Parts: sequence; C-alpha cells; structure tokens
Amino acid sequence: MLIARRLPAGGKDRLAECCSIKEGGLAATAELLLTLAPGVDAIVADPTVSVGEHLLEAAGPQLRIVANFAVGHDNVDLDACRSRDVVVTNTPDVLTDATAELALCLTLAAARRTTEAEADLRAGRWHGPDPDGYLGLELRGATFGIVGMGRIGHRYAELVTPLAGDIVYTSRTAKAGVERSPCAVRVELEELLRCAEVVSLHVPATPETVGMIGRRELQAMKPHAVLINTARGPLVDAPALAEALREGAIGAAGLDVYEHEPDVPDELLRAPHCVLLPHIGSATTSARDAMARLVADNVIAALRGAEPPNRVA
Repeated sequence: MLIARRLPAGGKDRLAECCSIKEGGLAATAELLLTLAPGVDAIVADPTVSVGEHLLEAAGPQLRIVANFAVGHDNVDLDACRSRDVVVTNTPDVLTDATAELALCLTLAAARRTTEAEADLRAGRWHGPDPDGYLGLELRGATFGIVGMGRIGHRYAELVTPLAGDIVYTSRTAKAGVERSPCAVRVELEELLRCAEVVSLHVPATPETVGMIGRRELQAMKPHAVLINTARGPLVDAPALAEALREGAIGAAGLDVYEHEPDVPDELLRAPHCVLLPHIGSATTSARDAMARLVADNVIAALRGAEPPNRVA
C-alpha cells in the first residue's frame, strides 16, 4: 500500500502488520507519488493529495481502496474511483470536538485581534496601553450564524451557547435537536449574513458550496462581523475576503483552510484583522490517533473483501 504523505503510528503500525508499505513523506510531490503508486492495493491520502485519473491509472487495476485521512474528500475524484470499482473512505466523527474547539479559538482570536496584538508585542511595537488600541468585538450577547449544522456545526453551537444572544443556522433540512438545544433557529443564508456578528462555516466543498461566500455575501454582513472558516478553503472567495477586510466591509476573519493548500494567497497574508492557521483543525493527539485507526480499519476491511466502516463511494 501507499501512504501518500504520512500516517500516525496508531494506524501505520496496524497496517504494517498486514501490508508492505510505501511512504511518500510530508514533502511528497505529485510526480513522486506517480512513481510509488504502481502495483499498490491501497492508497492513504489526505486533503493535500489529489487523487484523480493520473494517480489511479498509475496505481493500476488491482487498486482496491483510497482511504482519506480526513472527513472531507473533495481531493478525491469519486467518479473516477467508482468507474474503477475503487472504494473511497473517510474518517468522520472522531475530529468533531477538535475542529469545533478550533473554530471557537479562531472566533475569539479574530474578535479580539490577539494575533495582531501579539505580533506588535513581540516586535517591540507595543509602548503601553492605548485606550483606542486593539479594539475588538465583545461576544457576549452576539448573534452567532452557523452555516451547516452537521456534527461539527452542532458542537460549535454548543460551545458558543454561553456567549451567544441568539444562534441562527442554515441547513438543507431542519435539525430538530439543535432547535431544542442549544435553541438555534434555521434561516436562509441571506438572513444569517445580515443578522449575525459571527459567521462560522461548517459545510463540505461541493459544486453548490464552492464560492458561497463571495463579494456579495461579504457586503451583506455587518461591518463589525467576524467570518470563521475551518471547513474547506474553496467555500470563500479569498480575493473578495481580503478586499472586504481592507475596506472595512467586515470586522475580522479567522481561517484554518485554503483553496490550494499549502499555498496561502498573498492577499490574505497582507489583509488586516485576519487570523491565519495552517489547517490544524484536527490537530490534537486524540483526534489524529483516532483518525489513523479509522484509516487502518477502512483499509483492512476493504483488502479482506468486507464493507469498510466509513465508505463514501
């Protein structure tokens, strides 16, 4: 099997008991993976690894499974896998708490301008308290808007309930559980953007959601609003967001994901009031270990001819 980049020991050690392993490493390029893929029965990928026609063709007809080390799977060409009878799996549930907690972390950091203040302090630009310095958004009583009320969105709603005045959400269907606790109200995206002080994105990247937050949506938000994205980079039009931050159309943003990772758009790096993290939503010991074990469970099941526990295609 091929581990395209790296897999934590909790999964890799289990796979090593039954498989011969090739490993690309963290610096693996698409070209290197093409040279490693021929003859493998399984590929372990992650969101930075594009699994499409070229890699599948290089692997060959014996390939049985692509196991993604992530909840999302927009890096995998599902149709190409289906046409080859290649199973695709993911690692849901086990990173819910970690990702929701990071969304809360970004919410607080962006609202209170903590990274900007810390950078000034470390660079020696802080010369004592300034009554007008680093003014941010106080979240007590704020309206929180949650775009996508799946597992992570629901957990984020629970975490912000002690701060929130109101919680509104968008979803393809009403979620009876969250409308009872933590008392969230389902609205259309347009209304959510208009009324929320914090807008947090928790939807997958699909043809319907790519670019869902663009110039028009950002202009609809409150001028002091905070945008949070721990879901997928393509949901947000990065140039439009940078422009909105420069012009004060919104107050701040906190991002953990980008469209072409690991590249981060220069306009975001230069944008004011923008907290940027290197895709660490699931980066806790417990979450990453559990994800690795799920990868191993999925691969072993597929290679034994059983139904993998987390099949998406």
